Amino acid sequence: MPYSALGLGLAGLIPFIAMPLAYVFNILSITQSATYFVQYSAVLLSFFGGVHWWDAISNQRYDKQMYLAMLPTIVGWLCLVFASDVKVLGVLSLSYVAVMLYDKFTLSLPKDQIVSYIGLRMGLTTVAVVSHAWMIFLLS
Repeated sequence: MPYSALGLGLAGLIPFIAMPLAYVFNILSITQSATYFVQYSAVLLSFFGGVHWWDAISNQRYDKQMYLAMLPTIVGWLCLVFASDVKVLGVLSLSYVAVMLYDKFTLSLPKDQIVSYIGLRMGLTTVAVVSHAWMIFLLS
C-alpha cells in the first residue's frame, strides 16, 4: 500500500474528528456539527461503493457486485434524508463495518494487496466508528 494511500486515508478522518471537536470547543452548535458530520459520512460511504463498481468493471464481473456497489450510495442518501434522527449515525457506522467486510471477501486484488488494503481500512474504519459513537454520545 503506497504511503499516499495512508496519508489520504488519515486526511479523510479529519472531518470525523473535527466535527465533534467543533461542538466541544463551541465553534459549531451541536446541530451544525451533527449535520456536517452526517453529510460527510454519507458522502464518504458512497465512495466505498465506487471501489466495488470499479472492481466489477475492471474484472468483468457483472454479477451482484456491480449492483451491490450502489448500496452504499443509497444508504448514504437515505441517511441524508433522515439526518435529523440520531439512529442515522448508527446506520452509517454499521454500514462502514459492513462495507469493509464485503471488501475483504469480494475485491479482486492480489493477496498481499488485499491484506494491506483491509489492514488500512480496519484502522480507518475503527476511527470512523468510534467518531460516530462519540457524536451519538454528544447528541444524547
